[in-house]
Amino acid sequence: MDLEHITGEIEKRIQLVPHIKAKVTFDFGEDGRIYVDSNETPALISHEEEDSDVTLKCSLDTFQGFLEGKKDPNIAFMMGQLKISGSIGLALKLNSILED
Repeated sequence: MDLEHITGEIEKRIQLVPHIKAKVTFDFGEDGRIYVDSNETPALISHEEEDSDVTLKCSLDTFQGFLEGKKDPNIAFMMGQLKISGSIGLALKLNSILED
C-alpha cells in the first residue's frame, strides 16, 4: 500500500466519524505525511506540513496493518511502533477510523 492509497482510505473513513473535529497529521517519515483538518466540511486532506492537534508517527507498513485490522494501534503504541505527539485523548478517538 502506498501513500496515495492510504490517503484515499483515510478520506473515506474520516467521513464516518463526523463528530471528530481536529487537525491530525499521520507522519510516515521518509514515505511522506497526510494532514487532515476535519474542522472543514468536507475534511481538508493534504500532504503538506501543517500545525496539528495530534501527530501519529509510524511506518507505512504499520499503518497498513491498522487499516487492514492486522495490527492494534494500542499495542503498536506500547511497543514503540507508533509514536504520538499532542493530544493523547484525541489519538484514542482516532482508533475508530484506524481499526478495520
